Amino acid sequence: MPAATLQPSLPGIRPLRRGTEDERRTTNLTWALLALALGGFGIGTGEFVIMGLLPGVADGIGVSITQAGHVISAYALGVVVGAPLFAVLGARLPRRGMLVGLMAMFLVGNVLSALAPTYGTLAGARFLTGLPHGAFFGIASLVAADMAGPGRRAWAVSRMMVGLSVANVVGVPAATWLGQAIGWRSAFVAVAIIAAATVVAVLRWIPSRAASPDASMRRELGALRRSQVWLTLGIGTIGFGGFFAVYTFIAPILTERAGLPESAVPAVLAVWGLGMVASNLIAGRYIDRSPIRSIYAILLMIAASLAIFAVASANPVAVVFASFLVAAGVALGPALQTRLMDVAADAQTLAATLNHAALNVGNALGALLGGVAIAAGGGWASPAWVGVGLAFGALGILTVSLRLGRR
Repeated sequence: MPAATLQPSLPGIRPLRRGTEDERRTTNLTWALLALALGGFGIGTGEFVIMGLLPGVADGIGVSITQAGHVISAYALGVVVGAPLFAVLGARLPRRGMLVGLMAMFLVGNVLSALAPTYGTLAGARFLTGLPHGAFFGIASLVAADMAGPGRRAWAVSRMMVGLSVANVVGVPAATWLGQAIGWRSAFVAVAIIAAATVVAVLRWIPSRAASPDASMRRELGALRRSQVWLTLGIGTIGFGGFFAVYTFIAPILTERAGLPESAVPAVLAVWGLGMVASNLIAGRYIDRSPIRSIYAILLMIAASLAIFAVASANPVAVVFASFLVAAGVALGPALQTRLMDVAADAQTLAATLNHAALNVGNALGALLGGVAIAAGGGWASPAWVGVGLAFGALGILTVSLRLGRR
């Protein structure tokens, strides 16, 4: 009997060629996820670093700190506008080419931010920089899920999103230190360098595949006719609203309510970032097993952690652990991304990019409602209680979504 027919009968042994192919596929996936995570690291650093450099930015362009804060809003507006725009316009383009083009635009936006001489030019540069944000994450999620295969979609998306979480632990503090040491413009130069490295990594490790021959603007816009897509986006907007209600006011909560010195705020923010990293590393495999149950569980966890934070924030030690728990709620992102892949059918690009636009709307909603609660006399714990209510609101939307789906 030929040796080739005997080989498969040996328990635990596979042909060498097959094993080599599996190892090569795993290696390629690892490097591809690292390339995409590097882009997330750059985008996360570029988005949040300006918050720690705002006084220097205001002095540099000759405006008040309040007015300088409007450039942050310009970036968020760019995210909301750019996500659906690029998803539709790039429907017939290969995804690797889209990723390279989007990251190149992000690079240019940061260079222009570093060179901006006036408030108007800086606001315009930040708007331009925000345009590729949501589209990059949306398309990167689809690429990661496609390369990983059906049973590991959420795992791959969560690994790709680790870059955004690590940005809050390493990238933002490092870029903030750089900006404070040699000028705020240098921080944007550093982010531009990360963007350039991402372009190289994407070209090296993301496979080049032709776009689907059936892809079109009309097909992508079909996602907007699906009620399940809108309901899933609503879950993200409302559910993440509570997360951002606390994150927006985390510094005064730590100093005014918990009694921590201002010098301790960066350390607590690092713990917050570690919570984000841990949740992305752990949650992916569980989401793959049951996306719906995972979304329910994560929303309940968000509500519980925010309630704990509201109470624990009065204690300087307990607030640190509570911050880690609240940050773990970012696992909702990969869970919703996976859900959108299921309900968007053949219009996944637009749905995936809209997810990140929805999260930015949730950012604005959480900040607004948290500020209203504080202004109404609710105290520094009130943003967390607002978040609890928003989490239960998202649970209600999820329940409606499932009931409509059964029909």
